Amino acid sequence: MILSKSQFVRGVKCPKSLWLLKNSDVPRDVPDEGQQARFETGHLVGRLARDLFPGGREIPFNPDDFEGMIRQTRAWIDSGVDTLYEATAQANGGFAMADILRREGGGWALYEVKAATGLKDYHLYDAAFQFKVFRDFGVDVRRVFIVHIDRSYVRHGDLALRKLFTVEDVTAQVLAMREEIASRHRGLAAMLEGEMPDRDIGPHCSRFYDCDYASWCWRHIPERSVFGLYRLPGSKKFSLYDRGVLKIGELPGDFNPNFIQSLQIAAEETGRPVVRRGAIRAFLTGLRFPLNFFDFETFMEPVPRFDGQRPYQQMPFQYSLHILHADGRLEHREFLADETRDPRPPLIARMLSDLTPEGSIIAYNKGFEIGRIRELATFEPARARELLGLVDRFADLIVPFRGGGFYHPGFNGSFSLKSVLPALFPDDPELSYQALAIRDGGMAMTAYATLHLEEDPAERAKIRADLLSYCRLDTLAMVKIYKFLNGL
Repeated sequence: MILSKSQFVRGVKCPKSLWLLKNSDVPRDVPDEGQQARFETGHLVGRLARDLFPGGREIPFNPDDFEGMIRQTRAWIDSGVDTLYEATAQANGGFAMADILRREGGGWALYEVKAATGLKDYHLYDAAFQFKVFRDFGVDVRRVFIVHIDRSYVRHGDLALRKLFTVEDVTAQVLAMREEIASRHRGLAAMLEGEMPDRDIGPHCSRFYDCDYASWCWRHIPERSVFGLYRLPGSKKFSLYDRGVLKIGELPGDFNPNFIQSLQIAAEETGRPVVRRGAIRAFLTGLRFPLNFFDFETFMEPVPRFDGQRPYQQMPFQYSLHILHADGRLEHREFLADETRDPRPPLIARMLSDLTPEGSIIAYNKGFEIGRIRELATFEPARARELLGLVDRFADLIVPFRGGGFYHPGFNGSFSLKSVLPALFPDDPELSYQALAIRDGGMAMTAYATLHLEEDPAERAKIRADLLSYCRLDTLAMVKIYKFLNGL
């Protein structure tokens, strides 16, 4: 049975996952928008990295004719082509496509391109398997490299590929893995000829990446289980699971919960929220009107488009602001940048104008907003004093929850806005993210990051409207949560 490099890495992660892929009709989890965006990012970065080695020949991808791709690779190698993109090889039950294959030093060098910002352990399995396949195919590969993004690069003027990319020589690691790769390959091939491996869930489910058979393999785990215990290390969660403990109500007597876990256990036992009004009051009395409920949306991209931008930098492009005055009056202000230009200069100007000169600025997990504001101050030093002056005004709406003022069984060990809001307001359609076209920050990030590529003006306008609706709900939700806490 033929294994591709991605299938081999899947098998290293979990043989059962590979068996399900090759031998069953069990449906895989559908990639969400964020995962799909990462796939597309990988393709973009891979194509861009070819410019490090220009003048090569690309093997046209044809999923219906891999044999043709292999023949073309062999023909171009034999004809003296020095650099190939997507070179394709198959030998001894292995199949691989190399991002870049290049003649160097009397042999060949294999370059595998990753959109990541550093070398990860599964990159080595990926590269080592490719090395084996191409060597078995008869290509004298002598050196292996991982090409990845250098996150410290800051764009100024034209894109500097030699600074954007780091080319890391992993030949020594790959050579040291030769016997392991060959042994694992034989073992996986034999495993696929037999029955499905009897392997239970475990830490391997999230090794390398989240498994796309998780829904099937984890279907016996109840919605609220020991895996939702607040800040319990994964090893301890699986230790409980291995002892047969699934539900929070089944915790053994030797389990020593922390403070929040004890509230979670109490709420789970009674089915009712745990309320500590003193902690809530301490938070509320520290707030000053007018209350500025504030939320950023950001996007990231591996290849910076604007001067002063780093790879994968969190770039604020939008905010929503609900202002609650002491007399109960509520007003809304918002900003969404032009997707074709650097969003930071106009965002800074509007934000400093829209926020009230006095009063608390309330965010949910304020560290994120404060971090972006500090970066904006560095980006625009002329307004740094005004921007940094906002920092001490911030209050964090997560505090009364994470501090134990209120715990609801529906939180399931999470104090994220997406966990708290539906637990507090389960039947309020105005506060439902599910009714929106853009339902979470990952979707918003992806939508804006690719918006400048959208050529249809009507579709572009629709996406912008969807972004505004999503961000507006984030701050409206904070207003509603504040009023709920105030009511307690």
